[in-house]
Amino acid sequence: MAGYLRASFLALTLALFMLPFFKSSLACPNTVTYWGQHDNAGSLKDICKTNNYEYVNIAYLKNYAGGSPTLDISYHCRDCSYIGAEIEYCQENGIKVLLSLGDPGSGTGTNASQLAQYLWNNFLGGESSDRPLGNAILDGIVFEDFNPGTVLKFDELAKELKNYSTTDKNVYLAAFPPCHEGDYNLDSVIDTGLLDYVWVKFYDDACCEYANNNAGILLNSWFRWTSRTGINLLFMGVPESEKHASSGYIPPQVLINQVLPVIKSSLKYGGVLVWHNFSSDSYTPQIKDYTCKNVENILTWLGTAI
Repeated sequence: MAGYLRASFLALTLALFMLPFFKSSLACPNTVTYWGQHDNAGSLKDICKTNNYEYVNIAYLKNYAGGSPTLDISYHCRDCSYIGAEIEYCQENGIKVLLSLGDPGSGTGTNASQLAQYLWNNFLGGESSDRPLGNAILDGIVFEDFNPGTVLKFDELAKELKNYSTTDKNVYLAAFPPCHEGDYNLDSVIDTGLLDYVWVKFYDDACCEYANNNAGILLNSWFRWTSRTGINLLFMGVPESEKHASSGYIPPQVLINQVLPVIKSSLKYGGVLVWHNFSSDSYTPQIKDYTCKNVENILTWLGTAI
């Protein structure tokens, strides 16, 4: 009897010790989506009200390399200052809202320091008389896979933007590269190690996507990415349906059963980006429902043991 009680005590002690670890490491997956380029996506507030996402990227800011920067979310607004209130709604509900840099245009007159100052004053924590999204302070900037065609260097821009971070407010930086490695636009900024998130486009590329009911090529590519230096958190980018990618669509049950259990073993695993996920879509809820229930079951068992 004494031996049984001693073993039970040790088991309960171990469970108590491991509970914080399970809570942090098995948390429901963080999910990312884009907003601004589709007329049937609903409002930004609609997207955030679903509670399906932890990050929403506003797409896109264009012509920022020496031209006249343009916020291209024309499906939703011309005067977009009212969206500031919707951004703040999202942030109040724990969702980070970032600005995605689209086609920079062909200008050559903007250097990294000037562009960082413009982004800070017009979208982040600075001040300007002409803030396109009102007084809302966005959480950060996303670097995209567009050919700059300019002398603008994203690695220098990342360093300039991070200089605006403070202990009270971090400027979050992310990139959305294609899954084939060696992208000359984004490699340098990834290599800085300054990016908080790298969400990789694991579709539209036969070299590194799910195909022919086989996840082998996809998973091999994932682990090549996790072995890269400079990456803090890595997200798997997938399309929500076959119509949103020319190839590489992963049915949600395949992602849940064959892919997520494998990629979650990486210490760099951050979550899933779904392109283009709308408020009426069921793809992300299926992912979160499955994984979150597994987490709840483990925590319930630990809590009962304790």
